[in-house]
Amino acid sequence: MSNYKINKTEPEWKSQLTEDQFRILRKKGTESPYSGDLNNNFENGTYECAGCKNTLFDSASKFDSGCGWPSFDASIKGNVDYLLDKSHGMVRTEIVCSSCGGHLGHVFNDGPTETGTRYCVNSLSLDFKKK
Repeated sequence: MSNYKINKTEPEWKSQLTEDQFRILRKKGTESPYSGDLNNNFENGTYECAGCKNTLFDSASKFDSGCGWPSFDASIKGNVDYLLDKSHGMVRTEIVCSSCGGHLGHVFNDGPTETGTRYCVNSLSLDFKKK
C-alpha cells in the first residue's frame, strides 16, 4: 500500500471510477487534448479529485492556456503532491492528489500569470463543485 490517507485495491478503484478515469488516475494516463468537459468551464467553484473528493483547485486560479486541458496557476496548498516524472523521454513534474495519489497531470513553469506556473490537468481526474 501507499503512504496516502486513502488506499484502495485496484478492484475497489475500478468499481468506483469509469474505465477512462481509472486509466488516468490510477495508471497515469492522459486524455486527448480538447476532449474534457472541464477544459472550457469557467464557472465559480472548486475542482476536486474525482477519486476521493479532495479539493485541489479553486476556479479563481483557472485560466485558458490554449493547451487543451484545464489549466490552473495555483493549487490548494498541501492538497497536491509533486513527483519527478522521467517517462516518455522527458523530465517533468507530475502532480498527484495528496490524499489518494491519483494522477492529475503535470505542472510547468511557463504560465502566463504572475505565478509563472501552469498546472495542466486531465478533466477526467477532476470533479467540479459549483459555488
